[in-house]
Amino acid sequence: MNLDIFNKEFARFKKINNLVNNYFASFGVNKKQELIRLIFEISKKEEIPPLKLIKELPQVSFDCLKDYLIKRRFPIASLENQTQRVYLPKIRLNKDSLFKLDKKDFYPKTIIIEKDAYTSSLTQRFIKAFPKAKRILIESLKSYLRCRLPFTIKDYNRRKDVIFIINEKADFFKRCPCTKKAISCGYHIFNLSFGCIFECTYCYLQGYTNSPGIIFSSNLDRFFDLFNAYKKPKMRIGSGEFTDSLMLDHITEYSLEIIDFFRKYPDARFEFKTKSKNIENLLKAKHKGNIVVSWTLSPERIIKENEFFTARLSERVISIERCIQAGYKIGLHFDPVIYFDGWRKEYSNLIEMLFRKIKPKDIAWISIGTLRFNPRLKPIIEARFPHNKILDQELIYGFDNKLRYPSKIRQQIYSYMTRIIYKYSRRIFLYLCMEEQRIWKTIFR
Repeated sequence: MNLDIFNKEFARFKKINNLVNNYFASFGVNKKQELIRLIFEISKKEEIPPLKLIKELPQVSFDCLKDYLIKRRFPIASLENQTQRVYLPKIRLNKDSLFKLDKKDFYPKTIIIEKDAYTSSLTQRFIKAFPKAKRILIESLKSYLRCRLPFTIKDYNRRKDVIFIINEKADFFKRCPCTKKAISCGYHIFNLSFGCIFECTYCYLQGYTNSPGIIFSSNLDRFFDLFNAYKKPKMRIGSGEFTDSLMLDHITEYSLEIIDFFRKYPDARFEFKTKSKNIENLLKAKHKGNIVVSWTLSPERIIKENEFFTARLSERVISIERCIQAGYKIGLHFDPVIYFDGWRKEYSNLIEMLFRKIKPKDIAWISIGTLRFNPRLKPIIEARFPHNKILDQELIYGFDNKLRYPSKIRQQIYSYMTRIIYKYSRRIFLYLCMEEQRIWKTIFR
């Protein structure tokens, strides 16, 4: 299916490339590239054949033609006088970058283990879980990667073939890398592992990951030793920033050790953030009420189109109910909210369904964040997921130079969703994720 769509979009690109070179032969290379990008996006979004679109274009200067195309492609940004903020990268469609959506169970081909981590219980659990996987011992991850070829999107597509088990040396904690000029949520991150077995079209790890595999730390005891020096009063800390906290918890058993450890720190709150249904260890653990189990939530349509191999919405909701029954506080993360025709109805239905099943007193916090990502991620999403629809909407350089919806759209989303949530309780701890101060003041005035 994905290959068929790739062939369709590649044919669209080649057709537009040929047409632009024929119709606008006098323009330079950079000008042609911008026209190809704009015509490609309009043709895809409006489902209009490239030749028909080009024949509709006015026969004017390049600047006037570009202005016409930008206003057609970015009508809201144009009304906000934000047309200078559009991003028009070169199109780089390549079959080698294509992610194949054939469903298969997770089973790594190779487990690469640092020598110092070989005797750890984590290593032994991975070996037991995947006995057919090849095992390789290395001195260190750093020295191993130094000898590798440059990392590519093709390698990223194959990252689930390789598991790295390491002894983390230093990078255990950090403050949440809140985007510049945004209001910080004060969150702290525990870097327990890096990489994910799920495939979300919008995932920022596609642009940041630089290792050909998924990394797990075996020396959890080192984290516990260092926590006393790092901890802050009433801190919020979690493990779901660079991975999914529970995706392989049945193997890692991280949650059991973490929950037991935080029994000694009742004023701290540790959050497991997930899109899975992998909660069995949580249900048998004894906690002190300071563990928050959170889910990223989207309408089923968004999950089906963008969050491959994750738990379905119904499975996440059942998991939420079971965790509440086990005495956990839960977190709800509407992040990223995806803008599309009919978004109000589908997100409204989602929130109303949740509050039919969840009482406000059981919610630790709710976050809302709209789609945003580093500009370099746009051609990667396009190359890996040519069927995607998330790039069809208006995404322009935002206040932090990430690609975001225009402020008018973001403000509409936040206003609508906070209004629905506050119908059920004004006492819920609700915050905007990585959003600028101006919009915070507008929403929470």
